Amino acid sequence: MEKVDVPENLDETAPSPHRIQLPREWRGERLDRALTRLFGGHSRAEIQEWLAAGRVVLEGRRPAAKTRVAGGEWVVVDPPAAEDRDEAWVARPVPLDVVHADEHLIVLAKDPGRVVHPAAGHMEDTLVNGLLYRFPELAGVERAGIVHRLDRDTSGLLVVARTPHARERLVAQFKEHAVDRRYLAVVQGEITSGGHVEAPIGRHPRHRTKFAVVEAGKHALTHYRVERRYAGATRIEARLETGRTHQVRVHMAHIGHPVLGDPLYGGKRRFPGGLDEAGRAFVGGFSRQALHAGRLTLSHPVTGQQLTWEQPPPADMARLLAILEDSAT
Repeated sequence: MEKVDVPENLDETAPSPHRIQLPREWRGERLDRALTRLFGGHSRAEIQEWLAAGRVVLEGRRPAAKTRVAGGEWVVVDPPAAEDRDEAWVARPVPLDVVHADEHLIVLAKDPGRVVHPAAGHMEDTLVNGLLYRFPELAGVERAGIVHRLDRDTSGLLVVARTPHARERLVAQFKEHAVDRRYLAVVQGEITSGGHVEAPIGRHPRHRTKFAVVEAGKHALTHYRVERRYAGATRIEARLETGRTHQVRVHMAHIGHPVLGDPLYGGKRRFPGGLDEAGRAFVGGFSRQALHAGRLTLSHPVTGQQLTWEQPPPADMARLLAILEDSAT
């Protein structure tokens, strides 16, 4: 066998990108498993993220995680820089609303306006900063245990893995669409009945900060059910079967019923009918998407027990719903 450039449990201080020859005896092994053996400090889920982000090139092509290696071929791996990964995240006393916590997972109720991951402009006031402060052991878990996200201005339930094993199991559930996520939303216009939107989502071709239904996008499926109709607005429950960025917001806008208050996808604001002056002022000033992740069901990553959490909407959305109810009477 030819020399392997990088041994198992690769030294992260070595120059990047890494050029590695896969051992011939690994023939038939999944590529994500093979790379997890080489990069011993990273979980399989993180390796899969590298593959999805195009950070791995196998014999001149960008492979899928499930690719079976032939053995003996060369792979180039360019891991994210340390400043782009968990190592740069710091613990800070950010308030957390903990709904559930055991030795394997944590469930949070996220307030609107709170960013999940540190990023430019929000390096020390995010949920991750607060998690690292309150649960220091999360420093040893990839992405501080975060397995899914909510947009900054979307409120609701978020699950966090407390151990590497729990994170891998939870990530698998999300990939298998085995996690049931239900959103409460108020959308513009009157929807007559429930249904679903099955349309691929990808980057907007002109506005790179937005997403859109595009032919080359990733498969996305949203189910929705009408809970209450108002004059010019509808309260719905949306259930995600996939988890694309801005999925509910993009899909509802795509069918002509954008989420009320949505600054990216809402278009020209249409006021529900029957509002008094105070109600119209409140709705006019509602500057975030009226979207709340109110119900979460999953299997416990260790016991397998099916667990469900429910969380009422925060004060601003509760008041919006009350105003709409008053306008309907």
